[in-house]
Amino acid sequence: MLKALNSHRELLICLLLIVTTLAVFWPVKNHDFINYDDTLYITKNSHVQGGLTFSGLKWAFTSTLTGNWHPLTWLSHMLDCQLFGLKPGWHHLMNLFFHIASTLLLFLVLHRMTKALWQCAFVAALFALHPLHVESVAWVAERKDVLSTFFWMLTIGAYVYYVEHPRPLRYVITLIFFALGLMAKPMLVTLPFVLLLLDYWPLNRFSFHKADPEIHAEALKPAAPAKKKVQAKNPSDSLYEWTSIRPLIWEKVPFFALTTIFSVLAYLTQQKEGAMAALKVIPFDIRVTNALVSYVSYLGKMIWPQDLAVFYPHPGMLPPWQVFGAAALLLIVTFPIIWTARRFPYLLVGWLWYLGTLVPVIGIVQVGQQAMADRYTYVTLVGLFIMAAWGLPPLVKKNRHQKVFLGASAGFVLVALTFVTWTQVRYWQNSITLFEHALDVTKNNHVSHDRLGSALDDQGRIDEAIGHYSESLRINPNQAPVYNNLGVALKSQGKTGEAILQFKEALKISPNDVTALFNLGCIMTSQGKTHAAMSFFQKALDVDPDDLESHVMLGNALAFGGKPDEALVHYSKALEIKRDYAEIHYNMGVILASKESVHEAVYHFREVLRIEPDHAMAHNNLGSLLALKGEIKEAIHHFQEAVRIQPTNKMAKDNLNQALAQQQKSR
Repeated sequence: MLKALNSHRELLICLLLIVTTLAVFWPVKNHDFINYDDTLYITKNSHVQGGLTFSGLKWAFTSTLTGNWHPLTWLSHMLDCQLFGLKPGWHHLMNLFFHIASTLLLFLVLHRMTKALWQCAFVAALFALHPLHVESVAWVAERKDVLSTFFWMLTIGAYVYYVEHPRPLRYVITLIFFALGLMAKPMLVTLPFVLLLLDYWPLNRFSFHKADPEIHAEALKPAAPAKKKVQAKNPSDSLYEWTSIRPLIWEKVPFFALTTIFSVLAYLTQQKEGAMAALKVIPFDIRVTNALVSYVSYLGKMIWPQDLAVFYPHPGMLPPWQVFGAAALLLIVTFPIIWTARRFPYLLVGWLWYLGTLVPVIGIVQVGQQAMADRYTYVTLVGLFIMAAWGLPPLVKKNRHQKVFLGASAGFVLVALTFVTWTQVRYWQNSITLFEHALDVTKNNHVSHDRLGSALDDQGRIDEAIGHYSESLRINPNQAPVYNNLGVALKSQGKTGEAILQFKEALKISPNDVTALFNLGCIMTSQGKTHAAMSFFQKALDVDPDDLESHVMLGNALAFGGKPDEALVHYSKALEIKRDYAEIHYNMGVILASKESVHEAVYHFREVLRIEPDHAMAHNNLGSLLALKGEIKEAIHHFQEAVRIQPTNKMAKDNLNQALAQQQKSR
């Protein structure tokens, strides 16, 4: 009867978690993509937009774009594009689906381990509704966060299942989930250490804890007064305790092996892609001081989540009082927790979970320009939530009124967090709302100025965009991408000379900047300087052989320069990168038709019409080739389509009349 009651309560809590999380995050279905990383992951990634194809699969497992090797994340985005195209609402809802799934797994697995229903529900609700988690859910590019955490929870669930009844198959399943999580994001490298923490509590697999399933309840009781002196421990007892932990460590060896492999892989990948800041840019002492302050800042934002931003500028050298204050606070918290670990094991587990899971992203190995990021707390805060859920009840007496007060307080906290989260979700509506908010709550935020400028640029608000680009460069002049953006904006205003200067500034900072080389090539093309344009496009391809637009523009320049065979080579490479590129198929069709390669030209014009059925000139040209082949009836159909789409197209009208006359003669 009690088991059935608990099952009903579990089901009710799961339903409440689902409904509440959906209600708070549902506005994301109307949100746009963000021009910060969403471009790399989806909106300007032809591999991802191509959906689940063999070539896409190959690319997903070999690409190190964005400084990560996470093929499962790429495949997830490809599946979204396969199913939903570029409709941002569905991409957002998939993030939300994984967030809800992880919330439910956290609740169910934690409850299975501890049997403490309401504490587990509180932890899951905090995970689902905390404002610091908005970034991971509302940002499509953070699919890697919600996806990897989903496998994090599955791994822990499978591990608990294995611990209850050890079997080789259950162990292998746990290891597979862990590997899949690492293939979504290397953040899971700390999970083996978390499994050891769970061995300590609540699984109670360490020798100095009896295997009592109710130990979590016992820990809430005040310690009984000592009746006699505590005998000094025999050194052999201590040895026995530590040697009994060795099997648990050996049990995790395959997990630690995967952690090592993926840590090295992540380091090499980030170094290769230039995502890792050099020590000369951010010295080691600055990284350590920022890490100490960030640990405390995350704590503060968990308790009082205000001034949350998509990007927090790195402060450089911090005042000594902040650094020493942060270090002192961490020590003040850590030592009592260690001292009372036997009595309150959940405090130790929660605290070490928090400290340990932040290590890969705390900034000692600096990836990116940020000082900290809300998304880094997605799985990390679970440790602090556990501390709160199990640590607060012992502070109140076991009478009805205080229990009611404790429950009401927990409810108030959740309601307050829900309101803040709902407000925070609204800022993620589009790039303008997001980065305007970031500029409101931070200082000297050069990244937000740049991204806001880009969003305004896309809306045609060029003067405003130039103002933000200029402000970004004032704060940090060492930004090649911003010089490129400023140059493009100036070029759109007809200020070609000023634009060229900006592109050259970008090349001074980064001599192999593909974007700057491409932009200069485009300007040379517009000025009729074909040879100079080809030189810039070729330099861009020397740096990045897979740069799609450089292949296209170089092909155009070669075709215009009377080198059609060389142009076909670059067009073909462009199609290897993006098969459904109508412009390239059309250009290849024109060149092949001029070379009297009728069969190949017909294929490419048909491909154009498959991608863009209302391409008038493709209809006209295809009709002309079919007429040459004697296929008059189909040729007439395409000429008619060309005239329907472009009624003023004289060439198509003449071709149609000639084809009709030819058809009449043949009768």
